[in-house]
Amino acid sequence: MGLLFLLILIPFALILGILLPVIAIIDILSSKFSGNDNLLMILIVLFIPFGAIIYFVIAPSRKIAKSYI
Repeated sequence: MGLLFLLILIPFALILGILLPVIAIIDILSSKFSGNDNLLMILIVLFIPFGAIIYFVIAPSRKIAKSYI
């Protein structure tokens, strides 16, 4: 049972610890925010544990909507 738990836990930890912050930073750099929100979002992702999850929760409301005219 311990080996099976590790086989499930290791990929999950890799996704949360490495892949999710990288995706969040790419999304931050490709999005428009008002003021210094870009810098704030990058600092949240880099320095707060589970910062990428926090980013994906609060970022949609902070992004500037694209206008198609």
